[in-house]
Amino acid sequence: MKRVLPTVADNNYQGHKIAKWLLMFFVFKSFFAGSIHMFATDGGAQSIASITLDQFTPKGADSVITMFGLWGMEQFIIGLIGFIIIRRYQSLIPLMCGVYVLEYIMRGISSFYTPGLSTAHTPPGAVADYLLIPLAILMFLFSLKNKLK
Repeated sequence: MKRVLPTVADNNYQGHKIAKWLLMFFVFKSFFAGSIHMFATDGGAQSIASITLDQFTPKGADSVITMFGLWGMEQFIIGLIGFIIIRRYQSLIPLMCGVYVLEYIMRGISSFYTPGLSTAHTPPGAVADYLLIPLAILMFLFSLKNKLK
């Protein structure tokens, strides 16, 4: 537990370098996806996720677009925190890897506690999660391993 929540947040990373490289990938993905959801005119809801916004009332469509924009802002902020950790507080890399594990697992099981989205086809993010969940778990486990000598 001390590896995940170290007493001192410094730039002394003890884990395997593979975890740091994977974390960089997840941070880039957060920046990329967050930017799309924040700045696309439909938040990516229809153009990417294939939610049929044209079947919503104008206010309903605006609500969905706003929620996608807020989700994008959350993704961007998580990416920013990850970037700061990589640059300045590397002892917190295991914590950040754990955050991504929780995010992707909770996203994966959200269909059990939410009604879900009606889409024309499976969104790319849902397909990617099949790869990103195990990758996040591996990243977390590697972050807890000692560096190779």
